[in-house]
Amino acid sequence: MGRLKASLGDRAAHLCIDMQRLFAAGGPWPTPWMPRVVPVIQELVARAPERTIFTRFIPPVVPGDAAGMWRAYYEKWSTVTRGKMDLNLLRLVPELEGFAPPAHSIDKPVYSAFATGALRAYLLEKHVETLLVTGSETDVCVLATVLDAVDFGYRVIVVKDGLCSSSDAAHEASLHLYAQRFDVQIELAEADEVLDTWRP
Repeated sequence: MGRLKASLGDRAAHLCIDMQRLFAAGGPWPTPWMPRVVPVIQELVARAPERTIFTRFIPPVVPGDAAGMWRAYYEKWSTVTRGKMDLNLLRLVPELEGFAPPAHSIDKPVYSAFATGALRAYLLEKHVETLLVTGSETDVCVLATVLDAVDFGYRVIVVKDGLCSSSDAAHEASLHLYAQRFDVQIELAEADEVLDTWRP
């Protein structure tokens, strides 16, 4: 089966993290090689849009609305608060936006997609046991979400060519971390292998 340990079965879902204009070229937090992964993610979404969950990273209106050290974070990045920014930057990139609906969308105020409880509730409702993970950024929101998914006991498949970051070094270090430290709980695979075996 290549890098996959078993077939995906009928309880898999595609979790696509923060593929927003916020992180595209021209946004305040650009990931320069996002255009390279968008077609890969688009093909995965098209395979089963109704089995896809998009997350969006949503900043506070003003820094004072954020908790703890997030307040300091948004004092540094005050131009990326909803009171000042172009709210269109919060939208999914154009290539993916048209898939939702039927794809499901969940907003989050922090790195992990599991932080609010909405994602966990949705996955339980849909009887999801396996997560195919793509998105932005490998070493920040994807990392936080993947580790939470591991803690919840999901089978986690990280789609390597469906990830992007603003740091090549941190991207590579994250993939190494997934492969070496979490080899029992995290599988790494290319999108082609996933598409060859996923028949929702």
